[in-house]
Amino acid sequence: MKLRRLLATFVATFGLAHAPAMAQDYPDGDVTIIVPFAAGGATDYFGRLTADYLSRALDANVVVENRPGGGGNIGSDVVAKSDPDGTTLLLGAAGNIGINPSIFADMPYDPAKDLVAVAPIAGSMNVLVVHPSIPAESVEELIAYAKNEEGGVNFASSGIGGTLHLSGELFKLQAGAAMTHIPYQGSGPAMVDLLAGRVPIMFDNIPSSLPHIQDGALRPLGVTGPERSPALPDVPTIAEAALPDFSVVTWFGLFAPAGTPEPIVEKLHAALSEMTSDPAVAEQIRGRGSEPMSMPAAEFQQLVRDDIAKWAEVVANADEPISR
Repeated sequence: MKLRRLLATFVATFGLAHAPAMAQDYPDGDVTIIVPFAAGGATDYFGRLTADYLSRALDANVVVENRPGGGGNIGSDVVAKSDPDGTTLLLGAAGNIGINPSIFADMPYDPAKDLVAVAPIAGSMNVLVVHPSIPAESVEELIAYAKNEEGGVNFASSGIGGTLHLSGELFKLQAGAAMTHIPYQGSGPAMVDLLAGRVPIMFDNIPSSLPHIQDGALRPLGVTGPERSPALPDVPTIAEAALPDFSVVTWFGLFAPAGTPEPIVEKLHAALSEMTSDPAVAEQIRGRGSEPMSMPAAEFQQLVRDDIAKWAEVVANADEPISR
């Protein structure tokens, strides 16, 4: 018993003494940020922005490696199964981390258990827009219209299982309105039919809808975030307009394999917190239609868990099976 206590004391003391040195020495070599999608998209952009900043902040060679496939699962799984030494990291997003566990029957890893949420980088919200032919000037009026319309109403999205689709499913679930999902092969084709009035409703990214809102071709009823968008300050959040529990934020953040030493996680978190508060970086993030995000690692981990649970409920209650 005495030996066990002595060993425990030694381990605890050694750990405390070793932690600062571990953080100070990290990274001792190259660091790879895996982006689980093809080059050119938003996740790739934020991955490269992060790699560039960390290269300078850590005085190390930080590179991006694109590992697309499986809706983001292939690259994410590589990180989840990597050595937890901080040399292989993941630039994850709300879709592949928060939604995939509910729509993929054969998830190769568990985002909540196999990854550590290090720090968020950016977040963006969507906007609920309707064709001007819809007789609704507010979210409440849209809900009433959908409930009274025989057969309900249709809403478009960029495809099955994405945040735009599930924003509509969450809205339908909380509003208790009859709405039918019309999936398209991307936001572009969906927007064409929305502008033509062939489909009347859509949750869309703010940057792509903003020009059509400004010229009156679309009417914005609410944004999906917890606060109003600086790009649409006169448009209420859906939560303040009608559905208090409604919130959808498409976030992007850095993850490490589970078991990564806390000093390394803290060092990365501190660097990313400085990054998102840097005015030049913040301007670049806003230029992509997003807002810089910063929160303690524990809160970011809880956000991940909350998102996984929220989308699991939405998928389970959808009128038609949602799977990939």
